[in-house]
Amino acid sequence: MSVLSGWPATSDAADLARKRTLELLGAGPVAMTRAHRPGHVTASTLIVDDRRRVLLCLHGRLGLWMQVGGHCEPGDATLTAAALREATEESGIAGLRLDPEPIDVDVHAVRCAPAGGEPAGPSWHYDVRFLAVAPAGAVEQISDESAALAWFAADRLPTPLASGVKQQLAPAFARL
Repeated sequence: MSVLSGWPATSDAADLARKRTLELLGAGPVAMTRAHRPGHVTASTLIVDDRRRVLLCLHGRLGLWMQVGGHCEPGDATLTAAALREATEESGIAGLRLDPEPIDVDVHAVRCAPAGGEPAGPSWHYDVRFLAVAPAGAVEQISDESAALAWFAADRLPTPLASGVKQQLAPAFARL
């Protein structure tokens, strides 16, 4: 809650999503887990390199190019820890430098399974999005969750692209 309470939203849509996420967090710690069927907080990361390229993954189940990220786990002490863990696991890049201030917040419908289970109908991801800078010469390694992983110039993004990717670019590059 402290990350989002004082966050200066990067757009009107992000501000509305921030407010909705703070309301969701009123349910308590369960809102950080996928067991909370009405919706749960997730953490994702837009990774950029020194050439101002973005690293995107082709999500294995959705078939869309998007930033890396996902569910918070019990061992994640903070939202930034979850974002960094997910980014490192899904990109295979060690030494990512994570900016602790979000670049975006987005709320979107998903068909999400509880841990170890089958999708149980629609739910919502309240995705808090961060920026990470890859170390010079970083080499990505595809994870089990992705069908592909690749670097793209911001003006040459792949298709099909997840709807929330473009809205992250301006706030991310403004931070650099």
